[in-house]
Amino acid sequence: MDEKFAGLRHDYLRHDKKFPHVWCPGCGNGIVLGALIRAIDRLELEKDELVLASGIGCAGRMPVYVDFNTLHTTHGRALTFATGIKLAKPELNVITVMGDGDATAIGGNHFIHAARRNLDLTAIIINNQIYGMTGGQYSPTTPYGAIASTAMHGHIEHAFSIAELAITAGASFVARGTVYHAAMLDTLLAKGIAKTGFSVIEVMSNCHTQYGRKNQMGDPVTMMKWFKENGVSKEKAARLSEEEMAGKFTIGVLADVDKPNYIEEYEKIREKAGAV
Repeated sequence: MDEKFAGLRHDYLRHDKKFPHVWCPGCGNGIVLGALIRAIDRLELEKDELVLASGIGCAGRMPVYVDFNTLHTTHGRALTFATGIKLAKPELNVITVMGDGDATAIGGNHFIHAARRNLDLTAIIINNQIYGMTGGQYSPTTPYGAIASTAMHGHIEHAFSIAELAITAGASFVARGTVYHAAMLDTLLAKGIAKTGFSVIEVMSNCHTQYGRKNQMGDPVTMMKWFKENGVSKEKAARLSEEEMAGKFTIGVLADVDKPNYIEEYEKIREKAGAV
C-alpha cells in the first residue's frame, strides 16, 4: 500500500515544486486530497483530461498541489470558471473544490444555479463549519450557538445543509462523507466524478485551529472521533427515530438520478442554431 501511494504521489502531485503545504498539521484537507487522487487513479483518468478549479480559502489551495490542469480563481467563483471551461471544452472532466463559505456564502447563488442547470461538473465542498483561513468567522454551516470570531457570544443564525440544498436545487448526484471515513470518501468521489450531470460531494472536515479551539472540541483526533460517532450511513439512519438521529448526520450517497444535463442540451441548441 505504501508503494502504491508513493506512486500516486509521484503521478498526481507537484511533489517537487509546491510542498510542504500550507495547511495546519492535522487538517482534513490533506485527507480529501489523498481521496481525490485515489479516486482519479481508480477511474484511470488521464491528467490532461482533468481540470481542478478552486476559489479562495484553505480548500482553495488544493489545485496548487495537483499535477492537472488547474485554476485558483476568485472567492466564490470556482463554479463560474468551471462552467466556462466545460462549455468551451466539454470533453474535459471538470472538478471544483471549495470550502463551505466559499461555495455557499459568496458563491451560494452560483452553487444553486449550477445544480438547477444540472451542469456536468463535480463540486467537492469541504465543510469545516467555519471560515478557517481568514480568521474564524461564521459561515452558512456554522451551527446555532457555536462560537466564532464574529459570534463571540454564540451564533444566532441557523445553519443549512449543503447536501439537502443540492438535492432540492436539482443536482444529479449528491453524497456526504467525512475525513474519518476515508475509504468511503474515495468511493464517493469516484462515483461523483464518473456521474454525468452536476455532482456534489460534501465532506465534513475538521478545523481544529479555528472552529475546534473556539468551541472546545479538542485536537484533530478528537474532532475526527466526533465524525466517527455522529456520521450515520443512509441505510442505518432510515431505521433510526428522529430522537436517535438528533445531533447526527447521514453519510453516503444521498441522491443519484439520471436526467438531461445542461452541457448536452446546450450542444443540441448549437446544432439547431447552426442548421438554420
